[in-house]
Amino acid sequence: MTKKPDPLETAESIGRAVRNRERSAVEVARVFVERAERSAPRLSTYLHRDGARTLEMAAEVDRRLESGEKLSPLAGVPIALKDNLCTHGIPTTCGSRILEGYLPPYDAHVVERLRAAGAVFTGKTNCDEFAMGSSTENSAYFPTRNPWDLDRVPGGSSGGSAATVAALEASLALGSDTGGSVRQPAAFCGVFGLKPTYGAVSRYGLVAFASSLDQIGPFARTARDVALLFNEICGRDERDMTSRSDATPIDLESLERGVRGMKIGIPRDLLSVGVDPEITASLDRVTKKLSGEGAEILDVTLPHARYSIATYYLIAPAEASSNLARYDGVRYGFRAKSDDLQTMYASTRGKGFGREVRRRILLGTYALSAGYYDAYYLRAMKVRTLVRRDFDQALLRADAILLPTTPTPPFKLGEKVDDPLAMYLNDIFSIPASLAGAPALSFPSGRTRSNLPIGLQLVGRPFDEGTLLRIARTWEKKSGDPLGVPPIANGGART
Repeated sequence: MTKKPDPLETAESIGRAVRNRERSAVEVARVFVERAERSAPRLSTYLHRDGARTLEMAAEVDRRLESGEKLSPLAGVPIALKDNLCTHGIPTTCGSRILEGYLPPYDAHVVERLRAAGAVFTGKTNCDEFAMGSSTENSAYFPTRNPWDLDRVPGGSSGGSAATVAALEASLALGSDTGGSVRQPAAFCGVFGLKPTYGAVSRYGLVAFASSLDQIGPFARTARDVALLFNEICGRDERDMTSRSDATPIDLESLERGVRGMKIGIPRDLLSVGVDPEITASLDRVTKKLSGEGAEILDVTLPHARYSIATYYLIAPAEASSNLARYDGVRYGFRAKSDDLQTMYASTRGKGFGREVRRRILLGTYALSAGYYDAYYLRAMKVRTLVRRDFDQALLRADAILLPTTPTPPFKLGEKVDDPLAMYLNDIFSIPASLAGAPALSFPSGRTRSNLPIGLQLVGRPFDEGTLLRIARTWEKKSGDPLGVPPIANGGART
């Protein structure tokens, strides 16, 4: 008789137990399906969830193992997918009305890899429309709530993925990160979130927002679980010419080597204004702990990082305006009724896209228009190069850079939704690494006095995700579980 799975256990231990036949994948899946049935309607984490399909996937994993097939460490592990990752025959809407009812005829590369590995999908998670937002309030369907406080946002745009891992509705999840959309919700929900190096993970089947910035990344409750999921999805894919063979799996045992002899840089010039004192205090605690473990803490400078938000909000909308031109009501998705072709185009895009997406399309189209290209887009690309050089120089001296993931703890639902600039400023610490194409990891570092999660961020050299996870793993071991489990995962909820 197999032992009933404990959903608090790690993805690593769940996968090991399933492969060793100590537990069936169906038993594991049932625990997570039942948990999601209780909490997902209150949190609004999923746009599409099918418990029967999840159990069917789990049963197939059990059959494959019974036949003697060797599966990956993720065999039988429940994983949630952000709704901008194409899934064959399963709705993929990107949180937008313009793709309502769309059923992709193929799987994204990462979805293919996880199917082959024996992972079990729990559903498609809610997100800001076309990944444009920092709160998951821009979803065309409903906002997602933070598992730690239902009156607060989970971050965005991958808020559904972060919240579902925090609430133990899935063991792992995938999101996408363009300017912080994995790291910021990871910080707000108290989980780990990795933006891999640009090119480390194939973007084939990821619905495009800004193609030179988008990257798929994992959410997990432990550093080792992040590595497990990254290992399964990283590497070269011939269908994505930006993917790189430099991305190689991480040796999990290397994460246990500690930080003695490492150099960790702090960009104190970025932290002088606008950072919540409790986040600053958390940064000081982590720095002190890592120093006590043998790391050398030094100051580094990122002089052009202060221009990152302005730079990002020229480059990303410009690329979005091009990528989203394909949604015209002709081939798939929503189509407005009209007898005139031009009116149909305009009405489809006006009604199908939400306010924030329309705003960014307009910004991007303006930046690319004749007479403004050199003044805005081209100049932004030059500043982007300077930001990348700043990181290159700083990382010649340091093995990683440590800074806050966000300037504040999770804010309340509705607090910033009508103030785009205030919302954009929430990404002030996450955007620089995105512009540089560098790997960046958000990890939970504690809680505020109001019991809200705090996340800190590590940025590293290209294709050196292992170093970031090693540092975070050292903190994780020394601090124990710095966060615990939100009340809703135990049947309660803070309101």
